[in-house]
Amino acid sequence: MSLTPAEIVLTTFNARYIHCAFGLRYLYANLGDLQPRARILEFDLQHRPLDAAEAILALQPKIVGIGVYIWNADQCLQLVKLLKQLRPTLTIVLGGPEVSHEPDQQEICRLADHVLPGEADLTFAAYCRNSSLPFPAAPPNLADITLPYDLYTDDDIAHRVVYVEASRGCPFHCEFCLSSLDNGVRRFPLERFLSAMQRLLDRGALAFKFVDRTFNLDLPTATAILRFFLERHRPGLFLHFEVIPDRFPEPLRSLVEQFPHGSLQFEIGIQTFNEEVAARIGRQQDNAKAEENLRWLREHTGVHLHTDLIIGLPGESLESFADGFDRLVALRPHEIQVGILKRLR
Repeated sequence: MSLTPAEIVLTTFNARYIHCAFGLRYLYANLGDLQPRARILEFDLQHRPLDAAEAILALQPKIVGIGVYIWNADQCLQLVKLLKQLRPTLTIVLGGPEVSHEPDQQEICRLADHVLPGEADLTFAAYCRNSSLPFPAAPPNLADITLPYDLYTDDDIAHRVVYVEASRGCPFHCEFCLSSLDNGVRRFPLERFLSAMQRLLDRGALAFKFVDRTFNLDLPTATAILRFFLERHRPGLFLHFEVIPDRFPEPLRSLVEQFPHGSLQFEIGIQTFNEEVAARIGRQQDNAKAEENLRWLREHTGVHLHTDLIIGLPGESLESFADGFDRLVALRPHEIQVGILKRLR
């Protein structure tokens, strides 16, 4: 199949086909008058970098923007090497969390022409127009960003995860998490966000994965979003949220318990029950309240509980981790995911 040439190609390797490249859709949505000259080209980890390079170069681009993440850093490095070997004059722009920190220490950044650290929703378009940027660019005002949700295709809605976000950032400063570098929490204008959600519902979307780091931090926003979806509930609707375990006041509880069984999934980061370890890594959590809330969610709601622990945190012994694991098992979550502490950029 022949493809229409595109001067600007936005690309990345998703972990799996079912995942959509949320960040690329933001970049494309905010290209403005450059949109007709651009194209999104998605791959997943099953694709060879050589095949990806061939598909990209077939579009005859002048600029290629690549989203680099922890799961695809190796593939992206190979892709950049191939693109530069096959077309040395091609301009390659990198973005994403994996290249937003320590770019001078990464081979992929040295091979590329430019790195856009942080949130590049608006700066990528500016780069495409001017080929230069002040460094680093400030995080954008979320009210100024064009939302990307209308870019989800019918195939995306039918077969892939629909990612959405009502806010960005995290108020906490846990040492093991890149979100600790965020400067507080910023929220998208709620009315505009809910209007976009309505359009997705009208198109038949049923599965929504919120990528907000702390969905239940702001009670008025969280309750408004839950009420919005509860009032529009239909068979098959599924909502995934990342939540703080020690913040479930009554207004939130009264809404959560009204959702049908299996409609909600909460990803709950416990990480550690050891208070000395938590203090060492700058994590604030009321363990007693977290346990109370998990117990209530398990006994009084139909929420699917996906909980997280991290092994290898500074000062946490194997015995301490085992005690925390047993403590979490006793609360009967549906899933416990154990993550291994990794070095962050």
